[in-house]
Amino acid sequence: DEPSEWEKAELDQAQVEQRIKEYNSQINSNLFMSLNKDGSYTGFIKVQLKLVRPVSVPATKRVPSLQAGRQGPRAQGVKRRTSFYLPKGTVKHLHILSHTRASEVIDALLRKFTVVDNPRKFALFERSEKDEQVYLRKLADEEQPLRLRLLAGPSEKVLSFVLKENETGEVNWDAFTLPELHNFLRILQREEEEHVRRLRHRYARCRQKMQEAL
Repeated sequence: DEPSEWEKAELDQAQVEQRIKEYNSQINSNLFMSLNKDGSYTGFIKVQLKLVRPVSVPATKRVPSLQAGRQGPRAQGVKRRTSFYLPKGTVKHLHILSHTRASEVIDALLRKFTVVDNPRKFALFERSEKDEQVYLRKLADEEQPLRLRLLAGPSEKVLSFVLKENETGEVNWDAFTLPELHNFLRILQREEEEHVRRLRHRYARCRQKMQEAL
């Protein structure tokens, strides 16, 4: 994807300091940015998790913030894993540095929820709204989310961050271990079985209505 207008911007030290002052004056919370002596800065970013598929957590862990998916022999992954669906609209604030990379943000989010899936399954996206249109751009691993946040300002409409599944076509499957690949196949099989069940139910209802009409 093409870099955003904020990723292209270059700021010197004085401009960074001025931007931080402007940013802090515009927010209605205590999630301020702070300039460090070495020229770096720290602050908060908010990430919305929009995951369609379940994530894997250790079976011995109890995670109150997660919703359990369907359980059963097939739901147990290799190395005692359990699959969960993250609640829709889950949001997490992270305190990070200006040089924290997008890949490190993904790692931090997975640790927060004790997710043991390979981080390469996920991608961090930049979301923006303009002229009543919503735009999504996948961040490269080395991009710095806090820098983007500072340059864009605090408005969530101008810029927000979303964690989603990586596009299947962009995943390097050779990089995954055999247990991880088996776990993916189990998840896909459950999704396929559920899809087939819904289709059969729908056609059964149509058949019943036709018979009643006859």
